Amino acid sequence: MPTTPSPPESRSVVRTLLRLWPYVRPVRARLFSAAFIAIVASCIGLVIPLVLKWMVDGPIADRDPAGVWLGALYLLLLGLAEALLFGFRRWLVARPLSHVEAEMRAGLYRHLQRLPVAFHDRWPSGQLLSRATTDLMLLRMFLAFPLTFLLVNGVTILVGVIIMLVQDWTLGLVILVPAVPVLITCVVFEKRYSGAARLAQDQVGDLTTVVEESVLGIRIIKGFGRHRSQARAFRELSGKLRGTELHKARLLATILGVIVTLPELAIGAALVLGAVRVADGSLSAGTLVAFLSTALALRWPVDSIGFLLAMSQEAATATERYFEVMDAEPESSAAAGSAGAAGSAGAAGSRAAGAMGVPPLERSREWGRVGAAAPRKRRAAQHPPTGAGTGTGTGTGTGTGTIEGLRFENVTFRYPDAPDDSPPVLHRVDLHIRPGESLALVGATGSGKTTLTALVPRLHEVTEGRITLDGTDITEMSREELRSRVAVAFEEPTLFSAGVGENVLMGGGTTDEDLHRALAVAQADFVHALPQGTDTQVGEQGLSLSGGQRQRLALARAVVGRPDFLVLDDPLSALDVHTEAAVEAALRRVLADTTALIVAHRPSTVLLADRVALLSGGRITAIGTHHELLRDNPEYAHLMSGAPAGLQEEDER
Repeated sequence: MPTTPSPPESRSVVRTLLRLWPYVRPVRARLFSAAFIAIVASCIGLVIPLVLKWMVDGPIADRDPAGVWLGALYLLLLGLAEALLFGFRRWLVARPLSHVEAEMRAGLYRHLQRLPVAFHDRWPSGQLLSRATTDLMLLRMFLAFPLTFLLVNGVTILVGVIIMLVQDWTLGLVILVPAVPVLITCVVFEKRYSGAARLAQDQVGDLTTVVEESVLGIRIIKGFGRHRSQARAFRELSGKLRGTELHKARLLATILGVIVTLPELAIGAALVLGAVRVADGSLSAGTLVAFLSTALALRWPVDSIGFLLAMSQEAATATERYFEVMDAEPESSAAAGSAGAAGSAGAAGSRAAGAMGVPPLERSREWGRVGAAAPRKRRAAQHPPTGAGTGTGTGTGTGTGTIEGLRFENVTFRYPDAPDDSPPVLHRVDLHIRPGESLALVGATGSGKTTLTALVPRLHEVTEGRITLDGTDITEMSREELRSRVAVAFEEPTLFSAGVGENVLMGGGTTDEDLHRALAVAQADFVHALPQGTDTQVGEQGLSLSGGQRQRLALARAVVGRPDFLVLDDPLSALDVHTEAAVEAALRRVLADTTALIVAHRPSTVLLADRVALLSGGRITAIGTHHELLRDNPEYAHLMSGAPAGLQEEDER
């Protein structure tokens, strides 16, 4: 069942909510003005009892109709002023608080794009979605109402109590008797409600995750007839959320019962005592009326304490949840530092591992003619530099030859969240792909092929060793520069809810010519038959297209930016035989002018490459041409034969 990572150590509500100040600061003038206006409006409401006192002890006692009408006019004007000021306050805060919510949501989204892949591996998407929607809505509501009225009601209660004590200190003390038990109740309520609010908001995130997964996986659910089990899982989570919300309601009902009942009893006692004193002449009727009117005017500020505290607790919880994401360390856009620092295990442990893919930057370099470099490239493959290691075994080109191209030097990788005593996914990998060369990476399932390819664009950081592009350590490049030179096509193609052209041009192309060239390379001419051509919306996850169509669009996205280096993770696995042959023919022309690392499982894909590297148990165990390895390496021959594997498999991530 999806759950959010453990919340951080709790802090006080005030300290938590103060973290919102950087977002509120740009609109502080309006918020302070709105709070001041609300205080003035509330104080105007407290003037009304004083007018009533004047009317009762003056015009009414003297039987003066003109004075009564004048008093009524005063009351009307005070009521209108109070209403207009409260309305003006609401208008004053509406626009800036919508802006605060929008800025926080945009900031969260930007931050999510910069967080490591390891972060997204740990966090359910529904938890992130609930933080970007429900939690931010709670924060906007808090800034619009509870934040202001906790201050306004506090000032109103203070001014009202002073007015009552000035009118008659004996009755004032009677009204103040419930203050102590009400404060104790509020303290107890705050502690208990905080935990319930946090639990409820986390459960909303879990519920959102289940709904999202059910919608995205609807074909699997229907195909296997699992709708009833999914419905039971949803009902279970929904029932837990309902129980938590009922617990919150009971807590709120308890504090409201105390806050409403005790002051009402105090007002009743003050009424009886005041009536007795009016009867014996020690208190004027007007003073009693004004006193009781002031006490009744304070009912709303006192009664609202309960749900204002509840909303403040929910806002504090929402703030904690928001900053749990914002406090996560993003991958830096600058270079990571020296090669030695990047290669140390300690540095790797302190860095966040990986990031969501960033669309490559526009490239100004134009490729040369496609076919011109092909003969030179093939000759380079046939006559490698000294130490290139084209034979079987573990030799991988770490000698004194050229250092250009793509090189893995003593690369070891272990996932950051893996136990310390667990074996690394990759161990001391040495591999050299010369400029203009294509190298196929072959291995059994779980051997670490996908992990190895993810290290090139720094979706994960190496634990030890280093990777260089044209002799430069990739950790010394900014990620933007690195990803402008390296394009990746994953085995599981991801498309976005946008047009076909938009999805392809995310790879870095800018013109229609780039788009059509990439579509031709990927044999994705089917897009021209779609209702709106390249402007056709592909729908969420591209599920309106077949698996092969999605894979071809992902391949087009990888080649559209004319990258220096291509990393292809089994890019043709979903294609039929005829389409695969056509794509391979076009892809050969592209590979003639770029350096490529290709994860391959089938001989047809392997034949696209100049050389083949066999990855077994996290190590490179053999390198050579396809035919050399077929002849000399039994493990490779077994993998290419398609026979049932008898080799031990390890988990691949």
